[in-house]
Amino acid sequence: MAKKKASKEIERTVTAPPAPAVPQPITETIEKNYMPYAMTVIVSRALPEIDGFKPSQRKLLYMMYKMGLLTGGRTKSANVVGSTMRLNPHGDAAIYETMVRLTRANETLLHPFVDSKGSFGKQYSSEMAYAASRYTEVKLDSFCAELFRGIDKDAVDMIDNYDGTMKEPRLLPTSFPNILLSPNKGIAVGMASNICSFNLAELCDGTIALLKNPYIDVDALMDIIKAPDFSGGGFLLYNREQMTRIFTEGVGSVRLRAKYAYDKNENCIDILEIPYSTSIELIMKAITELLRDGKLKEVTDFRDEIDKDGFKLTLDVKRGTDPDKLMARLFRQTPLEDSFACNFNVILNGVPRTLGVRDLLSEWIGFRVECVRRELTFDKGKKEDKLHLLMGLGKILLDIDKAIRIVRESENEKDVVPNLMDGFGIDQKQAEYIAEIRLRNLNKEYILNRVQEIESLQKEIAELSGILSSEKKIKAYIADQLKEIKKRYGQPRRTQIIYDDLLEQIPAEPEVENYNCRVLLTCDGYFKKNTLQSLRGNDEQKYKDGDRLRCMEEAENIDELLFFTDRAQVYKAKVSDFDPVKASALGDYVPAKLGFDEGERVIFMKAVHEYIDGVNFIFAFANGKCARIPVAAYFTKSNRKRLTGAYSDASPIAGMIYEGAPCEIFLGTDQNRCMVVNSELIPVKTTRSSQGVTVLKPKRGEQVTLITDKIGHMCGPDGSKGFKKLKIPAAALPLGRRIDRLALTLGEEQKANEEKNNETE
Repeated sequence: MAKKKASKEIERTVTAPPAPAVPQPITETIEKNYMPYAMTVIVSRALPEIDGFKPSQRKLLYMMYKMGLLTGGRTKSANVVGSTMRLNPHGDAAIYETMVRLTRANETLLHPFVDSKGSFGKQYSSEMAYAASRYTEVKLDSFCAELFRGIDKDAVDMIDNYDGTMKEPRLLPTSFPNILLSPNKGIAVGMASNICSFNLAELCDGTIALLKNPYIDVDALMDIIKAPDFSGGGFLLYNREQMTRIFTEGVGSVRLRAKYAYDKNENCIDILEIPYSTSIELIMKAITELLRDGKLKEVTDFRDEIDKDGFKLTLDVKRGTDPDKLMARLFRQTPLEDSFACNFNVILNGVPRTLGVRDLLSEWIGFRVECVRRELTFDKGKKEDKLHLLMGLGKILLDIDKAIRIVRESENEKDVVPNLMDGFGIDQKQAEYIAEIRLRNLNKEYILNRVQEIESLQKEIAELSGILSSEKKIKAYIADQLKEIKKRYGQPRRTQIIYDDLLEQIPAEPEVENYNCRVLLTCDGYFKKNTLQSLRGNDEQKYKDGDRLRCMEEAENIDELLFFTDRAQVYKAKVSDFDPVKASALGDYVPAKLGFDEGERVIFMKAVHEYIDGVNFIFAFANGKCARIPVAAYFTKSNRKRLTGAYSDASPIAGMIYEGAPCEIFLGTDQNRCMVVNSELIPVKTTRSSQGVTVLKPKRGEQVTLITDKIGHMCGPDGSKGFKKLKIPAAALPLGRRIDRLALTLGEEQKANEEKNNETE
C-alpha cells in the first residue's frame, strides 16, 4: 500500500503542469539590469570630472603620491601597478595602460604627470608597443605638486575605497584648470567625451581674466586663450566660427595639419610633426595606396626615420617636383591633414554635462574656490589651536617656579593637569601642552621664544579670516597661484596657428582618370587620342586627303604632350586635355586647339611621362649641326602653355628625334648624301637654344633635310619618310664609304679615314 501511494505521489508530481511564467516587461529588465551598469560606466569610469581626471587616472596618481613618489626616486612600474590594485581592481593591464598615457616618454600630454624611464611607446604610433611594467621605472613629475596642493588639508572629500580598507580623494584639488590642459577621450554608454588640450600659460591668463570678470565676453576670452594646443605640434587652421562654437557650446572641430621641411640637397620632404588625431601608420598606409593606384608619381620612396631626436617621415621626390603643391595634394588625400572633433562632456555633481570653454572654466573656478576655502579653514584652525596653546604657555611665564612647584607637589600623575588648570586658570588642552614640556625647556628663553610666535600667529589668523570672509579675496588668492604656476611651468605653444587670411590657397588639381591610350599626330597638325578599347577590331586610321602620319606612340592619360613647331616654340598640353576619338575620326586640329601663331606648323610631338635625366631630344639643322638637349630642360614648375626658344633658330630645322637611349642616327641631305653617327658622340647641351656641333658638313648650296633613328621614322619637318624620300644611288659615298657601310659610327669612320691616310703615305 505504501508503494502504491508513493507511486501515485510521483505520478502527480510528474504530471503536474508547470507554474505559469511571470511576464517581465523589457523596460523593467533594462531599468533593473542595464541602467545600473550604464550609469556606472558613465559616472565612474569613462567620463572625466571637473578635476580633469577619470577615476582610473585619479586613483593611480593618488597611490603614487601615497607611495612617496613625488619627492623620492623612481620605482618599478610593476610596484605602482600592484599598489594601485588596492584602489582600482580592474586588472594590472588596464592600470599600466593608464599609466603609459600619463608618462613623459609617451608624449601624449603637454605637461606629463609621470616622470618615466624606459620604453613607453609613442602617442603618434599605434604599433610602437610599450615595454612590460617590470622593465620600466616611474615617479611623479614635480608638476604633480600642483595636483595635490591642499589634499592633506581637507581640501577635498575623502571616501572609502571599494573594500573599505583605505581612503581615497573624491576629486583632486588641482590648482590649475586641468580639465582643459590634459586631453581626455572616453566612450561611455550612449555618450562620449573628447576633450582637447590648451596651452597652460593661455589657460592661466584666461582663468585670471574670468576670475576678475565672471561676465567676460567670449570674444575677449578667445583673444586670450587663442586655440587648442597639442603635444604633437603641427599647425592648426584657425576657423573663428568653429572656435566660437567650441568656446560657447563645447562641440565643434579643429583642422590640424602636419609640419614639413623641404631638403633641397637630398631632394626630399621631411615631415616633422603630424596631427594629434592620427598616427604614422595611417599616413603611410594612405601614401602606399596612392602610390599603388598611380596617383602619386612625384614620390619615389618614403620611409619612417623616427629616432632618438624625434618624429620624422621622409618622402623622396622626383627632380623638379614642387614640394608645396605635392604637400597640398597630400593634405587633401591623406591624414597629414586631419580634424579633431571636440566634445566637452564632463561629470559635474554626478551628472554628465556638455559645456563650452568659458562654462568649464567657471565651473572649475567654483570648484577651486571651495577647495581653497576648505584649505584655508584648515590652516586657520591649526593656527588657532596653536595660538590657544601658546596663550596658556604665556601664562606660566609670569611664575615658572609656581608651575614647577605644582608639578612637584602633585601626589599622583593624573593630578598634574587639574592642578595646573586650577593654579593658572587655563583649560585642559593648555594644561596638557604645558605638562608635556620637557624639564630642560622650562626656562625663560624657551618660553619667551614660543610666546613671540603669538603675534605672528594672530596676524596670520587675521589674514586668513579676511580672505575667508570675502569670495573676491579668495579669487584673488587663486589668481596669485595661477600666476605662480604660469611662471614656473608655462611653455610656448607647440601647435602653431595659421589664420585664414595667411593660409596660402593652392587650387586643387582635378582628379584625372588614368588609362593607357595611343596618341598620334599627322603632318597637317591633326591629333588623335585613341583608347585601346576603341582600337579593338578596327585600328585603321583615317586621315584628311593628302595628309599622313607624322608621330605615333603609346601613352597614359596623365602624361604631358610637347608639340614642337617650326618657329622654335614648344606648346605644352595634357593628354587628358583631348577627348578620345575613334580611329575613323580626323581628330583635333592642334594649331587651333593650342592657339598657334598664324602660319605656325607643328613638326614633332612627344608624350612625356616624367622629366628625368638621361633622355634627350636631338635636333638637326640645315647647316649640318646637331644639338642634343635634355628632356628635363623643358620642365616648368608653373603651368605654362608655351615656351619660346625651344631650340636654336640660327639655321632652319631639318628635323628632330627623341633619344630614349643611345642609338645610331641617320642624317640625309637634299643632294642625296647621308651619314650614320652614334648619338653619344653628340655632346649634351643644357641650354635649349644651343646651336649644337657640326656633324655633317654640307657642300655649297647643300642642306640637311632629314634625321631619323630608324628606317621609315618620320622626322623631317615636311614629314619625309626615311629612305623612301631619299633616292640614294648605290655608288653614293658618305664620308668616303659606300652605302653598304652606313652602319659605321662616326668614330669608326674617323678611324677608317686615318687608316686610309696612313696607307697612302
